[in-house]
Parts: sequence; C-alpha cells; structure tokens
Amino acid sequence: MLRTGHVDLFARDHLPRKELQPDLIFNRPEVTYPERVNAAVELLDRNVEQGNGERIALRTDDAVCTYRQLQAQVNRISHVLRNDMSLVPGNRVLLRGANNPMMAACFLAVIKSGLIAVPTMPLLRSKELHPILEKANVTAALCDVRLKEDLLAAQTGSPLQQVLYFNDGDGHTPAGGSLESICEKRPAEFPACDTAQDDIALIAFTSGTTGQPKGTMHMHRDVLAMCDLFPRSILKPVADDVFCGTPPLAFTFGLGGMLCFPLRFGASTLLTEKPTPESLLAAIARHRATILFTAPTFYRQMADLVKDHDISCLKKCVSAGEALPDATRTLWREATGIEMIDGIGATEMIHIFISAAGRDVRRGAIGKAVPGYEARVVDEKMKTLPPGTVGKLAVRGPTGCRYLADERQMDYVRDGWNLPGDTFSMDEDGYLYYQARSDDMIISAGYNIAGPEVEDALLAHPAVVECGVVGVPDSERGQAVKAFVVLRPEFRANPQLARELQEHVKQAIAPYKYPRQLEFVESLPRTETGKLQRFRLRGS
Repeated sequence: MLRTGHVDLFARDHLPRKELQPDLIFNRPEVTYPERVNAAVELLDRNVEQGNGERIALRTDDAVCTYRQLQAQVNRISHVLRNDMSLVPGNRVLLRGANNPMMAACFLAVIKSGLIAVPTMPLLRSKELHPILEKANVTAALCDVRLKEDLLAAQTGSPLQQVLYFNDGDGHTPAGGSLESICEKRPAEFPACDTAQDDIALIAFTSGTTGQPKGTMHMHRDVLAMCDLFPRSILKPVADDVFCGTPPLAFTFGLGGMLCFPLRFGASTLLTEKPTPESLLAAIARHRATILFTAPTFYRQMADLVKDHDISCLKKCVSAGEALPDATRTLWREATGIEMIDGIGATEMIHIFISAAGRDVRRGAIGKAVPGYEARVVDEKMKTLPPGTVGKLAVRGPTGCRYLADERQMDYVRDGWNLPGDTFSMDEDGYLYYQARSDDMIISAGYNIAGPEVEDALLAHPAVVECGVVGVPDSERGQAVKAFVVLRPEFRANPQLARELQEHVKQAIAPYKYPRQLEFVESLPRTETGKLQRFRLRGS
C-alpha cells in the first residue's frame, strides 16, 4: 500500500480485509502506472500538454468545448471544492446530473482535487439517495438544479452538509449563487492533488437489478486501466472519433464510453440528455458520430428507424449492460452493415472484461477475455470445468471488486477470483458463451433453462419488440418458464398469438424450454441503464 494522498481515510479504512480482496494482475505494460498518479491529470491535462488543447473534447447540440476550455472549467470547480467548500482529499462528493458538460467537468474536478466521486443516476429518488449518502458518509454534493428536490429530501437526517447546484438557467439556486457563477471568479489553474495510484477515486453504486445496490470502490489506476485495456485492445479508437450513446455518466459503462475513453485517446464525445431511439439516430447523423455505446434494447428499437437517417459516419457499435440477443445483433447488422462489439463488464470490475470485435466475433459468443484479464468457468468448488460445460464465470485482472463495507464481498471474491454472478460455458479456443445470471437460471422438471436463450428465440418472431423470461413457482415442475412480452404496435394480444409464440419457441430451441406461461405487457421494468429487472418480473 502506497503513501496515500488523502487526509480523510474513510474510504481506505472501509476497504475489504486483505484476504477478501481479489488477486490483481498487471501483466501488460499498458497498466503499469507510476506510484503517484492522478487519473484526471492523465485524461485531461496530458492532452493539453501534448498539444491537443484546441481539439474538441465535449459536444452538445448547442456548443462545443475544447480540451483547454474543459481544463479551465475543471480547475475552477476544483478551487470551489477545495477552497470555497473547504473539502480535504478523501472526502466524498455526491454528483447528480444527466449527461452534460457540467456533469463531466464536475467528475473530473472531484478526481483532480483528490476527492472521491460518488456519481448517482439522475432518476434515483430521495428514498434511494439517502442510503448512498449514509453508506459513503457523503458530506458534499454537486447537483444539477433540475434534480434538486429529491436531493433536498434525501439530505434530511444524512451526513450531507453542503450542496452547490449547476445548470441553473432560471435562477433557482439558493443565495450564494450557482456553481457556474462562483467558478467565474476562480482561477483557471489548479495544482492537482498528489494522489497515489491506489487512492480511491470513485465509489460507484451498482444499478440495482437485484434491488440492493452496493458501493464499489475504484482507485485512480482502475479508472486508467478501464481506458487502457478494452478500448485499446478491442475498440481501437483514434483521435478523430466522435463517441456518443445513452448510458449515464453515473454508470461505469457510461463513464468509460461517454467520457474517459474519448479523453484517453484525444477524441471527443457527444453528450445528450434523455435520448430516444429517434433523437439518438438524428444526433449521430448531425454530429457525424463514429462510435456508439448503448444497450441491446436501444439497438433493437433503432434498427427499424435507421432507414430514415444518414448514419454512414458510424463505424463501431458497442453493446453492454445486459446480454445481447443474437436476434438483435442480426437485426442491427442487416439494418446498418455493422457487426456489433458485444461486451460483458461489471460495476465491480469498473468496465468490460470479455469482448470481441471484427473478425474475432464468433456467433453466439460474447468473446474472449480482454487482454490483461483472465477468465475461467468453474464449479461450486472453484474447479475449472472442461470446455463446453456450463458453470460460473471467474475473472481476474488489474481491476477487481472492493465493496464498501458490505458482507457480500465474500460472495463476489473467492480464492482471489471475481465471481460476477454469470453462468457461462467456454469453448476450446477461449470463447465465452453467456447462459444467464447465476440466479436467473430456471430449473424446471430437472432441466436447466437459461432465460436469455428463450428471450432470444421469442425476439426472432416479428410480433415481439421486447421480452423478459423468468422462472415462477410451479407445483409439478418446481419452476415453470414464464415470458413477459411487449408486442409491436401492429400486433394485438390474444390467446391465439400467445400459442403461436409458444410454438415458435418450440421450433427454435429444445421444446422443453418453451414458456408454459406467457403474459403480454405494455413495458418491462428496467434500470436507468437499460438492464432488465427480472426480480420484479418474478414478483409479478
């Protein structure tokens, strides 16, 4: 453990015990970092030093921001944090905002000034925010004024003492001014905090597919490692790329793809708030975006609309957040000619650790372990299983799970390996085939049935736009397969169509896997990041 640059040692003191932490592997030069490193300096200041100051860093429909302009704003916010708010290195700062330039600048300023960022999804309400404030012992926040009410309600009885609001175009901030107005009076230079590579930079809370979010702690070197492995080895961006997409900056998938990756490679990112499939396609065409990050659901919805937009500029498309059905991959490829880059990652691991691109894509497989990571498929005793055998995924590399004061650390890390909770099989070439979340495997009459496989079969039917498949209690079979189906507008829900869909599944995959129960619904419960909340379907 290196000499910390933090004064407030709360985060370091609440790391899991050493024997419960994952083994880390630094077997590639890309992830060999100096002992003293600040992630914001490497992502932003280094670009200015290397002559990229006048290149565009951030884009919106209204304006662009160069690397030099972004650096100046980050420095001013850093002054506010350290001087006006009197925060000390190691203090936690809650961040609340949509994907906009001020949210991006606030994240970088928190990191640069040696504080710890605790970004939160814009749609979280006071009931969900209060436990985060308590668990991370958050005393300060930077918040988009449009999200003010829920934060104010969550503040009561919490450790939160200071809040500054930004994006205040209507003068709704309290006396003392908005963050922007205070920044106008602060210097455009700021000496970065002398942080150690293993100082905590980020506490990211999981998006809550199980209903029980957990705080995951990531160091300065972790923020850099997520930029130096998957994007460098698989995505291969260049400085002229324009990134865009839907994942929130508060989600590590979005933090990487919508901010850190483009900055690491001197590229730019298009930030849009509340995009729809239609508006995102229009934005891609308008800004000539080249790299897209979003979830499978969005790709499926956009595929029908592509013909109305010139997206010939788009070169690479990354899907993550949940399993990518082969039907969706095929639909997108037929609509655009682009072979999607699938990936699996975890908030606990900070970003994608299994993926493949281009000629390395193998049908049905997510890909191989990203260079720098190792992956195995293991049984309950952590014994490696033979090729083709279904078991639990185990991963290790330069990043790993460190929960903030959470007993579930013992479930996630075993024998030094991270267990993300996914069921996979691996072939002899190292390609990994997703089956389901370990707790989403359906055991019916002695058969193991993966919900995503049934979903993929249903999605191949022209009537189905979305679906979710879970196991429900059944007195005869233990569990029965139940499908929740969202239809395309031109189809009408009726018993005849339900039987047709069941027969369709029987013809596509083993008949015993078909959904014995099928319910038509208007929409599916999803997290803000697009993940299907199967626990809510099971409770229906």
